[in-house]
Amino acid sequence: MSALAQVAGRGARLGMPVAPALAALVLALWAVAVAAPGLLVAADPDATDVVAALRPPGGAHPFGTDELGRDVLSRVVHGARLSLTIGFGATALGVAGGLLLGLLAASGGRRLDQLVMRVQDVLLAFPELLLALLVVTVVGSGTGNVLVAIGVAAVPTYARLVRGQALTVIRSGYVEAAAALGVRRPLVVVRHVLPNVAGPLLVLATIGTGTAVISGSALSFLGLGAAPPAAEWGAMLSDGREFLATAWWTATFPGLAIVSVVLSVTVLGRHLQGRSTRGEGRP
Repeated sequence: MSALAQVAGRGARLGMPVAPALAALVLALWAVAVAAPGLLVAADPDATDVVAALRPPGGAHPFGTDELGRDVLSRVVHGARLSLTIGFGATALGVAGGLLLGLLAASGGRRLDQLVMRVQDVLLAFPELLLALLVVTVVGSGTGNVLVAIGVAAVPTYARLVRGQALTVIRSGYVEAAAALGVRRPLVVVRHVLPNVAGPLLVLATIGTGTAVISGSALSFLGLGAAPPAAEWGAMLSDGREFLATAWWTATFPGLAIVSVVLSVTVLGRHLQGRSTRGEGRP
């Protein structure tokens, strides 16, 4: 707790409130888990020991063991790589697709704008998780397919934001003046539109990452993600639900890992959103 307090104090001195500073610390710890899980835990996440099955937290197993005697702490830490790769990778894919379609709709003329946005409206009629589930049904299960499915399902949300921001910039006086001087449309988009779209898009992507992590865990919970015995938080929740009455720790700690990431990215996203709003309100 003292370390957390020190980090929060430093964040406050740098102008960042306590909550975003703590959220940044949590995400930094999970980044270490993704990049080098061996620095945090030494146990093999796939090593089984039937004799030690379903042992409660304590001693050599701070988070207990699962039904096969595998160390839950090690599996939670190693599971961060798959779970966060799906969440952050799907967000990156959704942002890229939304940026491309949004700019295309805003700068491609009225007919193209109508075509692109009507398709996005149809996709927006479906909840993101349901749309991702439909995509997985078509392309098949697996970690890569789940990532693509969640990213595709998120594209319409980002596309609408980019289109709205891009249209505002394109219709501004200085962009019209640049077009009148003969500056080509691609150069106008790169010089003027992209910088103005980047800020709001980053804020939305930060908040949307939490949704992507939840969606990835939900699809893995349904058995559509990583194949056993790979450690993944949603799959661990699915396995642990059968032992909630006798071994609560098998599902509780993977669930807390998901909650910590989602809360952290949401807090940071809201913080960035507040700063962006205050910045827009300044003369």
